[in-house]
Amino acid sequence: MSAARMPRISRKEADAFRQAWGESGLGPMFVHAPYVVNLASPVPEFLERSIDVIRQAVAAASSVGANGYVVHAGSGGPGEPAESFRRTVSALRAVPAQGGCDVVVELTAGTAGSVAATFPEAAHLFEAVGDPRLKLCADTCHLFAAGYALDEPDGVAACFEELHASGLGDRLVLIHANDAKYERGARRDRHEHIGQGGIGVEGFFEILHRPEVQDLALVVETPGRLEDHARNIATLRRLAAD
Repeated sequence: MSAARMPRISRKEADAFRQAWGESGLGPMFVHAPYVVNLASPVPEFLERSIDVIRQAVAAASSVGANGYVVHAGSGGPGEPAESFRRTVSALRAVPAQGGCDVVVELTAGTAGSVAATFPEAAHLFEAVGDPRLKLCADTCHLFAAGYALDEPDGVAACFEELHASGLGDRLVLIHANDAKYERGARRDRHEHIGQGGIGVEGFFEILHRPEVQDLALVVETPGRLEDHARNIATLRRLAAD
C-alpha cells in the first residue's frame, strides 16, 4: 500500500496550518482516509497496513486541528459478512480518536461485502465497537444507492426517522453532498453533479431543510474541476436559502 504512506508533518507546519485555517473562517475540518485502505480486508497483511495507515493519519489530522478523520466502513468477501464485520470492529477499536480528532465512519453504497450501508447496520457496528467518540458520516449518493428514497419528500423524512430510530442522531457529524449517477438502490457508487442525478434538486431541497442538517458540515465530492465544485456549492447554498 505504498500509495497510502502518510506524509510527515512537522510541529512548525502543523502550527502554521492551524493558524491559517483559523484565519480562513472555514467551518469544521475533516480529513478523508485514502480509498485504498479497507478495515474489513480478508488479507491479514493488507488489513494490518490499513490499520497502521489510519492510526498514523488520525494522529496527523489531530496535529493540524482536524475535527474528524473519515474512513469507509469497509468491505470484505461477499460470502463472509460475519467475518468482515468482526474485522471492522477490531480495526476500529485499534484506531481510537486522538486529541480533538474523532474517527468518523462513512456509510458505503451497499456493494457486495459492505459492512455498513444503512443506519441499522451502522448502529450494530457502533454498538459492537463500543467507542462513544466514534462518529458517523452519511453520503447522499451512497444512501440513495443503498435504497433510501432521497428523491422523494416522504423518503427523505423516512431516512432521517430511521437515523433516529437507530440511535445515531447524535453521532452524525458530516454529510457528503453528492447526487447519484445511477438509479435508487443500484448499489453503485458513482457521484453526479447536484441536481443532475437521481436525487435531483427536489431531493436536495428536502435534505437541506431537515433540522438535523442545519448545524452539520457538508462536503461536495462531485466530479470535475474546481469550477464544477463551485457551481455545486452554489446550488446547495441556493437550495438551502430557498
